[in-house]
Amino acid sequence: MIGQNALDQYLSITFSDDKGIAYLQFSKKDENFSCSPTELESFLHSHNIRYGVQRDVVERICSHPEEFFWSKVAIAMGEPAVNGSDGSIMLTVDLEEDRKPLEKADGKVDYKDLVRLRNVLKGKLIARIIPAQPGKHGKTVTGDELAFRAGREAHFKVGKNVLVDNNETSMYAAIDGLVTLTDSGKINVFPVYEVNGDVDYSTGNIDFVGTVVIRGNVLSGFSVKSAGDIRVVGGVEGAELISGGSIEITGGIIGYNKGHVTAGKNVKVSFIQDGNVTAGEDVIVSQSIMHSNIRAGRDVLCNGAKGLIVGGTVQSGERVVARTIGNTMSTATSIEVGVVPELRNEINELRQSLRQLLENEDKTSKALYLLNQLATNGQLPADKVALRVKLNATKQSHQREEKRIKERVLEIERMLEDTGRARVEVIKTIYGGSKIMIGRYTRFVKDPTERVVFVYSEGDISLTPYN
Repeated sequence: MIGQNALDQYLSITFSDDKGIAYLQFSKKDENFSCSPTELESFLHSHNIRYGVQRDVVERICSHPEEFFWSKVAIAMGEPAVNGSDGSIMLTVDLEEDRKPLEKADGKVDYKDLVRLRNVLKGKLIARIIPAQPGKHGKTVTGDELAFRAGREAHFKVGKNVLVDNNETSMYAAIDGLVTLTDSGKINVFPVYEVNGDVDYSTGNIDFVGTVVIRGNVLSGFSVKSAGDIRVVGGVEGAELISGGSIEITGGIIGYNKGHVTAGKNVKVSFIQDGNVTAGEDVIVSQSIMHSNIRAGRDVLCNGAKGLIVGGTVQSGERVVARTIGNTMSTATSIEVGVVPELRNEINELRQSLRQLLENEDKTSKALYLLNQLATNGQLPADKVALRVKLNATKQSHQREEKRIKERVLEIERMLEDTGRARVEVIKTIYGGSKIMIGRYTRFVKDPTERVVFVYSEGDISLTPYN
């Protein structure tokens, strides 16, 4: 039997970086090695192991040491810290529409009445906070405490016509209306404005703070503006629709290359022809997009039974998904992903502002140079002293603004370089004449190609099979 003090000649102890695990290893292999569990545990204690000793391993080492001569074994295991879970906001109302046909009192079904919005009454609970859950401290094998990350509490983004209780844990409707999430994530209750027919000369243009429901068509030349959602049960011609929330059009858009449909969140429509559509999040089209200009902050999805994109330009922040892109006539069709259209526009405006700023700065610098020369020679007229001070202040202001613009341009350029999630998915066929752009990179399609996904890879656009 080897004494406790002699064990240091045979055994070594190492720790994981966080001291969550202690390892034992034989530094000297001796077939005559022998020790008792008590001696081995005392040895571990002398090496500052205070917690999580694996008793079964200790006993096995003492009874069959030769099994451990050539390997490192975990002799003590700590307890990892458990991070707290973040709080969340749970809506207590369903935001989805009831789209079942209306059954009347006499038993007949009205297939025309498919859109019924889920309104709420004043005072109804519409959302509540799920509290963050506390974490749990861990323990190292040396007996020290391992800290945990506390869960972050959730907070309401308060929109229009809602009330929050004193504890800020529950939100209620302040009016009768429709619960709507706007693009900034705010929870609102908007009253609903309903048009039982077309938007035409009988109604005039509509500009409303709440949700607008139109049970007809929106004709060319008219506009519908809403801080909430816009629902059109018919179709949209060359009109202007602007929504802070989402726009849903049961029919299609025939834009005649005029008018515009713009939503802070999503645009959902059956088809788009000769139209201009912009969405903060997704554009969802069940049939086709033809000769149109489409911009989506996230995805453009045209993957229904027809799923055709031909002609025009389609831009999205992340994905474009379609069954067919282009046609056998090689109609020019441009698909651009990995760009947030607003960022692309912003960087162009910033570059234009920077050019103008540099021109003005050059004029200021030349005027200041002349005044400074006069001051150096003691010839600066008294009436020019104030001008010199003003020009110095202007120059400093220009320099600060120049720095701000350049920093923002660099920031946007880095964001435009982030093309990791950008992809174009072709479920069936992409034809020649199509152009794929991912971030700053371009690929022209010459021949029809079946079932492919275009992604950015190592400085180029590559093709992978569509699964």
